Amino acid sequence: MNGAKEKVNLLAEKNIILGVTGGIAAYKAADLASYLTQLGAKVHVILTKSAQEFISPLTFSALTGLPAAGDLFSADYGPLKHIELATAADAFLIAPATANVIGKLAAGLADDLLTTTALAVTCPRLLAPAMNANMYAQQVVQENIALLCRRGWELIAPEAGRMACGAVGLGRLADKDKIVAFLRRSLGRKDLAGLKILVTAGGTREPLDPVRYLGNRSSGRMGYALAQVAWERSGEVILISGPTALVPPYGVRFIPVTTAQEMYEAVMDIFPEADIVVKAAAVADFRPANQAKEKIKKEEHEMLVLNLEPTPDILAALGRKKTRQILAGFAAETQDLLANAKEKLKAKNLDLIVANDVSRRGVGFESDTNIVTLLFADGRQENLPEMDKYDVAHAVWDAICSLPRFASLKK
Repeated sequence: MNGAKEKVNLLAEKNIILGVTGGIAAYKAADLASYLTQLGAKVHVILTKSAQEFISPLTFSALTGLPAAGDLFSADYGPLKHIELATAADAFLIAPATANVIGKLAAGLADDLLTTTALAVTCPRLLAPAMNANMYAQQVVQENIALLCRRGWELIAPEAGRMACGAVGLGRLADKDKIVAFLRRSLGRKDLAGLKILVTAGGTREPLDPVRYLGNRSSGRMGYALAQVAWERSGEVILISGPTALVPPYGVRFIPVTTAQEMYEAVMDIFPEADIVVKAAAVADFRPANQAKEKIKKEEHEMLVLNLEPTPDILAALGRKKTRQILAGFAAETQDLLANAKEKLKAKNLDLIVANDVSRRGVGFESDTNIVTLLFADGRQENLPEMDKYDVAHAVWDAICSLPRFASLKK
């Protein structure tokens, strides 16, 4: 089975209502509106009266190419503007959300364009608070947020840091990438909802002495993309990762490890409770049989001979232990790609294997793109063109969701 895959853009042509309320973080909403527009979304901004003391509607109109609204009774649009916006909305986001608007929403008040629209929407609703740390910690604010979450609002929690008032604490508006990730999750498919998913990523490091280690070129990008997409598709995701330079995806439970043995132990601990496991990590096959206690000096050796011993074969162990779980792996090869991948698929009792030729320039290790072939246990084969690793991740999850055994996990 072959065929081109379209790039996945969950925000393209989506109508996003962005509510901006009266806090100093309102200036960050301009950057967010611009970013969402660049990602293909149609951003309809509603500013409260207080927000307009910090930033003007004209700024948002210039950034989004769409009129920004403020006054419920403005002559610029009809009396049913809130219904018009609510009906067309694919997602409703308030960022920043002040304690005042959170309280009004919790009480069901609707006295301006933003709150009347909030009561009229039927699409996903998201809330990104931003305020002084002491205000955010107040019991009434936390109770109002908890009430809204019970009613179906999605909380994009604020971050800790220094605020405009000089205080340091929890209350800074979440960064735009985090907000966009939550928007993607709200707009994406829910096919992984209710499932516990384990993803491994990155390379392992096997110590030679206190300074040096044996490693590989894995950047972790493919595994991190798989974890991110699984979370965006509403899965409960655990990411076990070797050392990388990457920031863990939002929403996932992150378990850092260093060696193959540490990864083996972490995976085996989680595996019994997992529904789906995708092993994308580049785990070392061998490690030094003896680790030097002190740094090995070059001057003391004309030639250094290393004795290596095999590390645990995590994928094979999972293949032997699996019962109800779906198990997928990766085959990074430099020769005989499909033959080696098919052998690994069968020998390790996998449901799916993703084969990629890492000897090809510009794709694979340390690259933003990949060219892979999906091989299924039932003999099917799907060749994918060169794609961004985020799009490859979607293709892998599509393949997993197509497996006959996948339906049984959802029961």
